[in-house]
Amino acid sequence: MRHTLFKILIFSIILSFFGFKAYQEFNIDQLREVYSSGDPSTWPEPSLDSTINKADFKDIGSLPDIQFPADNPYSEAKKDLGKSLFFDSRLSSSGQIACASCHDSELGWGDGKRHSYGHLRREGRRNSMTILNSAYAETLFWDGRASSLEDQAQFPIQDTLEMNFHIKLAADKIAKIEGYKALFEAAFGDKTVSKERIQKAIATYERTIVSGRTRFDRFIDGESKLFTDQQVLGMHLFRTKARCINCHNTGYFSDNKFHNTGLTYYGRPFEDLGRYEVTGNKEDVGKFKTSTLREISRTAPYMHNGLFQNLFGIVNLYSAGMPQPRRKDHQVNDTLFPTTSPLLKKLQLTKEEKYALVAFLKTLESINHRETPPELPE
Repeated sequence: MRHTLFKILIFSIILSFFGFKAYQEFNIDQLREVYSSGDPSTWPEPSLDSTINKADFKDIGSLPDIQFPADNPYSEAKKDLGKSLFFDSRLSSSGQIACASCHDSELGWGDGKRHSYGHLRREGRRNSMTILNSAYAETLFWDGRASSLEDQAQFPIQDTLEMNFHIKLAADKIAKIEGYKALFEAAFGDKTVSKERIQKAIATYERTIVSGRTRFDRFIDGESKLFTDQQVLGMHLFRTKARCINCHNTGYFSDNKFHNTGLTYYGRPFEDLGRYEVTGNKEDVGKFKTSTLREISRTAPYMHNGLFQNLFGIVNLYSAGMPQPRRKDHQVNDTLFPTTSPLLKKLQLTKEEKYALVAFLKTLESINHRETPPELPE
């Protein structure tokens, strides 16, 4: 045992010192031994950009336990109420659109569309983000306009392109449904229906929608044979040469921050100013929330605009350094002209390395459980 730990320690030090080239100088079996040791402290140092605050950095790993807010503690009754509301199309003005319309358990809790269809079949402007593991998100939506899941619940109901209903009118409609009275009493102690209670119930349900254990989780906990050689290489590339770790870190595989990936389409069709539309700060033009990579193989299409269907294509884009828009003559003095994040650099990944990264990303998928819709109150 001591001999094995000593080998891991020495190998880890060598990997840290020599960086990415180390995977070529040592065989995959040695990388496998380090990464599946059950002790992340033995892993090689990640290749972090100089702008990353190492004191705050948390490496990839398994998801921690869910934390429920003090002002909205968990109860089974509240979760059940939230589930009914999540599937209830009566929260929309047309009576035809529910939260579940855009967040389908069989489609990775997204809807598989580039842009979702909402009220009167009008097309939205952004890709519907998965709600899987949203319990770990610090802000919600691509632009971070919601500060919590409770806050988030009201936005699609009130959005004219989505459910097109005022949250208070929606609450009044739910209050008139006799079957909901017992559910609200069980969840909150009395039959009162309010927009705040609707938001809290939906948020409670959404917090329980969490990935199961993945091959990645089991591999790093010691099941070393779960990964192929290609997947082991992909994990090492993810943390080193490919620089994914700079934005996709923690057990959530997201830094919960906002970055400009060069896909603002500024001044062109598909233009989207992103975070700027929420903050009004010019430095936020074109910034979007770092999406989680857990379940990424089940949540296509990708990016805020849903323009990309293929994981290999996305890896290709990142390898090329993502788009780096240049000012045209008429934009020389344009103070809002967006700049691609300096974290994104040309990676010069080989085809083998790109496929290895995709293979690793697919280990972040857990067993899919179809959510059975509830019988709605009448």
